[in-house]
Amino acid sequence: MPPPLPMSSMLLALTICAAPAQAAEGHYQTKTPYAPQQDPATYAAPPAGFQPIFTQLVARHGARGLTGMKSDAALYAMWRQAAAQDALTPLGRELGPDILALMQANALLGYGVAGIERPGYGNLSRTGIEEHRQLAVRMLARLPTLFAQVGQDAATAPRQLVTIHSGVDRARDSARFFTQSLLEHAPALAPLLYLPPAPAPYPQGRKAVAQSDGVNRFLLYAHKLAPQTDFVADPANPHYATYAASQAYQYYERTKPLHALMDTPARKPEAAAHARHVLERLFAPAFLDQLERGAASFADTGSYTFTSADGQLTRTMTGSGKTVIRSLNAAATKLYELYAIAAGMRHEVPADFSRYMPAEDARYYAYIADHEDFYQKGPATTESSGVTWRFALALRDDFFKEVDALARGDLHHAAKLRFTHAEMIIPLASAMGLQQALAPLPASTPYSYANNPWRGQNVSPLAANMQWDVYRNDTGQLIVRLLYNEKETDFQASCDGARIAPGSIFYDYAKLKTCYGHVAAR
Repeated sequence: MPPPLPMSSMLLALTICAAPAQAAEGHYQTKTPYAPQQDPATYAAPPAGFQPIFTQLVARHGARGLTGMKSDAALYAMWRQAAAQDALTPLGRELGPDILALMQANALLGYGVAGIERPGYGNLSRTGIEEHRQLAVRMLARLPTLFAQVGQDAATAPRQLVTIHSGVDRARDSARFFTQSLLEHAPALAPLLYLPPAPAPYPQGRKAVAQSDGVNRFLLYAHKLAPQTDFVADPANPHYATYAASQAYQYYERTKPLHALMDTPARKPEAAAHARHVLERLFAPAFLDQLERGAASFADTGSYTFTSADGQLTRTMTGSGKTVIRSLNAAATKLYELYAIAAGMRHEVPADFSRYMPAEDARYYAYIADHEDFYQKGPATTESSGVTWRFALALRDDFFKEVDALARGDLHHAAKLRFTHAEMIIPLASAMGLQQALAPLPASTPYSYANNPWRGQNVSPLAANMQWDVYRNDTGQLIVRLLYNEKETDFQASCDGARIAPGSIFYDYAKLKTCYGHVAAR
């Protein structure tokens, strides 16, 4: 292979890559700002004679704001009522202005940022943008000879950088900022970027709904496929199984047994104790007593108008009234949600929400968040038979299909880049059988930190990602390395026999696909 392209940006990439950022302090679980989990200087070198020929990625969107004016407005309504009753502590008096500042930051999020089309709730924060820009830089630095060769051959033997996303703004924008960074640091790759047409025509048997190039909901939004956009009627259709699995999952989300499992911690004495501990630092006990005995409730009602610092953008947000605080536990949980989201909005929100969430309570509410995600998005129960992750099997299969093409000698793709959500990253980790992800429990055994290693901050922090690097030798043998959140990671334990040597992080591809039961299309 030729030496890397003589780009000063590649040297910058190597410098940044050598010193991964530290994870943010706190207990934010799936809202944890991203940090790579291994120093790349410790990555294993490929065996002698093997050269990188391809890489692929699936990544969650980066750090974002709240997805709607809900928890913040409901908690602010509670604060305003307490202020009217003179029922705030000195610390509590500071909470209201901080919630309002968070609301304003979310209402205007992305304003003035090139690449953000519609400012507002749900957009990437500056932290989220940088997470993906740096993820691209580290990919270049990890595989400099691959991208050097691809760039040099762009005119004579072009290989595509295939890029797809879920179609949701924050996933689309993550793709945009990732690829923008990739091309800034390796401009020779620019003509190779390719957004394939979306699967079409869907919904079957109805008026087709157009999707932009690069969108693939069946791979990257499979947890929420909808009849009005994605309906598949034909069992012979390649997306039929994914659509059916999505409908089964969405039914599961609505079932009473699931909600009973998710609500179990709220019925325990420690829930009330932690709620009191958090809230009595902010509100007078008598005010909290009203809420506890059902004499008060607070909802996300009212309208709020926010204007940008330059006066050029004004947005009025109106609550739906659907998010209601009826208990101390609900109020404390809403406060934890603001604490967690603020961790990824440090550039936009000057307020320090950790003041309102003592560490021991943050740990408890982090456990509650993990408990809910374990059953709703994670491995769940043994009785659920994989309903929480079977819709991600097509995404898993897509990774294998890319390497199948290489095995056939088809080198049209140099990389495949996919951008999605926690609701797909978490099920994919289960579908891959990764040790930290696939550990379901009997319904009779409640999830706890003591009996299960599943943690949201490890499985799906913000910008969580899975990458496969593929290498080939002169005889055509393909080997694969898996990186999960940029840490060299084992495939499922039953595939140990596919390792090229005992303890190796590299796996023989032919044996690996057999282990997973993948059959290459002919």
